[in-house]
Amino acid sequence: MKGLSQMAESRPTLDIVAPFFNEAQSASAFAELLDRLEAAVSQRFGMAVHKILIDDGSRDDSAERFSQALSGSWEIVRLSRNFGKEVAVLAGLDQSRGDMVLVMDADLQHSMDISLKMIAELVENPDIDVVYAQNDRREASWRRSQLARLFYSLINSSQRFDIPENAGDFRVMRAAVARALTSLRDKRRFNKGLFAWAGFRQKAIEYSPENRASGKSKWSRLNLIAFSLEGFTSFSVIPLRIISLSGMLAALAGLLYGAKVFFEVMFYGIAVPGYPSLMVAVVLLGGLNLTLLGLIGEYVWVTLSESKDRPVYIVRDVLRGDVLRGDVLHGEALRGEVAADSLPGAPGA
Repeated sequence: MKGLSQMAESRPTLDIVAPFFNEAQSASAFAELLDRLEAAVSQRFGMAVHKILIDDGSRDDSAERFSQALSGSWEIVRLSRNFGKEVAVLAGLDQSRGDMVLVMDADLQHSMDISLKMIAELVENPDIDVVYAQNDRREASWRRSQLARLFYSLINSSQRFDIPENAGDFRVMRAAVARALTSLRDKRRFNKGLFAWAGFRQKAIEYSPENRASGKSKWSRLNLIAFSLEGFTSFSVIPLRIISLSGMLAALAGLLYGAKVFFEVMFYGIAVPGYPSLMVAVVLLGGLNLTLLGLIGEYVWVTLSESKDRPVYIVRDVLRGDVLRGDVLHGEALRGEVAADSLPGAPGA
């Protein structure tokens, strides 16, 4: 057994990071996909595979089902509540120690074929640090495609780096990139921007997402709007410039209107319109002020959130299954974070 352990440690390792939330129905199918992926990676690239699944506060028995279905070397990091997918990805990267790290979803929309293609690109091209999958959006509606294009155009217009359009978390990276990303401890995370901000040499591969194995997407329209606002407040100064431009335009409109009224009264004796024009001006400027104040408030809230000395996430416990040990451990804190049983006042603390 010791010889087997030493042999496994001498092989390059691929860590697979997969966050999930309420995916009990797809646990068995995803575990089978991971088994096939592990066999293919071992055969084609001679790499050992370690699976890191992040339970982002699931309210069903997802973790239990995954723990029963997974084989080989694996661990399930259970967060104390739902912190969001962006944070769950960070928790997985924190736990990774492999030579390469593959990030994918547990809903079976990220295929094995694309995963192997990205890994092959990284293995065969030592000058590339990251290979990411770029959604071709073939099934997206025209309106949604145009809104996405507008979003990326605006957010990239004020940066020294470009956030790739339609690129998500589905990617494979070298260990140095993973360590660089874990050093970014933003509490309000926008992974698309963080991946781009970190730099390194990156390559895109187009793909079409598979259909979900079960259930439906957790992303509602409100979630998408909030996510877009998160991106703007984290990586763009454009909203603040829009505020400045709106103020200047409002001041210019008021100046021109005042000049028009003055000219009409002085030269034509036209009576100044009173109540209607006053109400329009008050309502218009009042609504504009409240809107812009709310936008500024978003930036203030981001600043306040980042200034608080809180961990990015809290770990409830960690389940581990190792083909070389066959044991299951609980309650271990992740690097740089806090385990629930170590908090003041917790049982046994």
